[in-house]
Amino acid sequence: MTSRNIVSSEWLEAHLDAPDVVVLDASLYLPTDPRDPVAEYREAHIPGALFFDIDEVADTESDLPHMLPGPVEFSSMVRKMGIGDGQTIVIYDGAGLYSAARAWWMFKTMGAEHVHVLDGGLPKWKAENRPLESGVETRPERHFTARFNNDGVRSLDDVRSAIEEGHQIADARSLARFNAEAPEPRPGVRGGHMPGAVSVHYCSLLNDGLSYKPNAEIEAIFRDAGIDPDKPIITTCGTGVTAAILALALDEIGARHVAVYDGSWTEWGGRTDTPVVS
Repeated sequence: MTSRNIVSSEWLEAHLDAPDVVVLDASLYLPTDPRDPVAEYREAHIPGALFFDIDEVADTESDLPHMLPGPVEFSSMVRKMGIGDGQTIVIYDGAGLYSAARAWWMFKTMGAEHVHVLDGGLPKWKAENRPLESGVETRPERHFTARFNNDGVRSLDDVRSAIEEGHQIADARSLARFNAEAPEPRPGVRGGHMPGAVSVHYCSLLNDGLSYKPNAEIEAIFRDAGIDPDKPIITTCGTGVTAAILALALDEIGARHVAVYDGSWTEWGGRTDTPVVS
């Protein structure tokens, strides 16, 4: 392993047959991206990997995209997939380091202890000519006990209060979207940002979109943006996906009071009663 949250491709290949290791392909793409993550998984995935559908393991009663389900629902969904207590969960995606961080955050918020993201994701794995399989993988049902961490997630009302109290908010969207200079990818969502939020584009933390930069550089990026890792932080983005990239990076550098605003800008910018700065 390379860190508390990241595993190398060398480590994973050496542990593919370990009975306590479960690998998840958590690929997800923007609605404007024509890639089909399920089709790509069926065509080629890391041996033994299950497909973890972030759009399916979600709150089905919400009209917002892939909102975190409740702990009972989450337990039921992942139990049926064959993910259980005590397992080491390794997550990757087809972009490199994108939606895997969201799945990591979901499992951590549900109390899973041994959750990791594959360094470089599937692109790095393929570039190293490591083994791939096609088709669909299945595993026997396992018991999963969710221990929901309320401190890891924030709601709309939580963010309203945080803004009034001057808490730190880091926005993972591009600076152009943050400043309403580029359109939002989802219709009916205003441009701009929350009062007091600062821009920390998730791409600034990555090398070629595949791996995190060194911890010292990551900490410098946050501090230069005005974020103190030693104080509570809320991360946000478009739909709570790249906000998790910030949350994972902050965990890597030792920040321990980090929460993701699950509804993120799709919820905030999609309403008419929320303050917006552009």
